[in-house]
Amino acid sequence: MLEISRLQFAYGDLQVLWGVDLSVQQGEIVTVVGANGAGKSTILRNCSRLVKAGTGAITFQGEDLAGLQSHEVVARGLVQVPEARRIFPEMTVVENLRMGSYLPATRPDRQRNMDRVFSLFPRLGERRKQLGGTMSGGEQQMLAIGRGLMANPKLLLLDEPSLGLSPLFVKNIFEIIKQINAQGTTILLVEQNVYQSLHISHRAYVLETGRVVLSGTGPELLENAHVKKAFLGI
Repeated sequence: MLEISRLQFAYGDLQVLWGVDLSVQQGEIVTVVGANGAGKSTILRNCSRLVKAGTGAITFQGEDLAGLQSHEVVARGLVQVPEARRIFPEMTVVENLRMGSYLPATRPDRQRNMDRVFSLFPRLGERRKQLGGTMSGGEQQMLAIGRGLMANPKLLLLDEPSLGLSPLFVKNIFEIIKQINAQGTTILLVEQNVYQSLHISHRAYVLETGRVVLSGTGPELLENAHVKKAFLGI
């Protein structure tokens, strides 16, 4: 579904990615784990065309994404939920969700998708008229994911969805990610929470200083000695 081959990227003179190879098959949850600054988010930004393309190739459903603009990528079903949520704080929950379906092709499904979001996140349904900026961090993360679902994603890119959340909300978010996947949405997840993310992943990649150093199934990597020592403190 998504194929990344020999991806290299630099911010000015700072080289961030060094020949990354990564794939996501339809129906999977695939996670990229690694320390802060390893280049995880930069992979997603390249997929979403939020940064000027580096070298290497990124294809989605067989189409080369080189030369596409961000809105064209979204129209093809590749939708990113950004780090730090980035909701519209002065808009209500419903208004934020409607912004997720701004592309003409998604508008006929707007009500169906909103019903889906409220089913996944009942708390949002209870707060549909509340301003986004007055909600807790966990509620804002729910809203950010819900806004992404409004765009009819075939592949949902999640950038650090557990960042800054309480342990209770972290557990809730990962359970909902599993539900979204079970409903048919493929997911590429970037996370620093190694244990929780590997626990729900079909496959995963370990990124260190811009290079993939390990890959395997979630359970395999949870039992890997290097992962245990470097990320789990075992």
